[in-house]
Amino acid sequence: MQESAPVRGYAFLVSRIHAVELHDLPEATACAFMRDARRVSGALVATTGAVKLNYEIHGNSLPHLHMHFFPRYRGDSFEGQSINPRLVVQPVYAKGEFQKIRDAFLCALTSSET
Repeated sequence: MQESAPVRGYAFLVSRIHAVELHDLPEATACAFMRDARRVSGALVATTGAVKLNYEIHGNSLPHLHMHFFPRYRGDSFEGQSINPRLVVQPVYAKGEFQKIRDAFLCALTSSET
């Protein structure tokens, strides 16, 4: 997570093993990456109250496997359309909100470990 984000609760997951595409990973590692993505998505929804998550894997500008998580909310500034981070001009967090959400997210993520 980072405070300078396009939406509240934005996070990303980066593969520890270098790969450009998901299919470049060995089967067990690809399954672990998707397991981690599932854990991140559950923790994000639990802590942000998002009604939907958008998931994005690109690799155009950074050729290393990573996944973006964009929580969506009713009435968000991108409702009914794709999120365009270039259109975000103000901070998305109120003062102190980022740390509160981040701490709750990390707690939820830790409690979802199996």
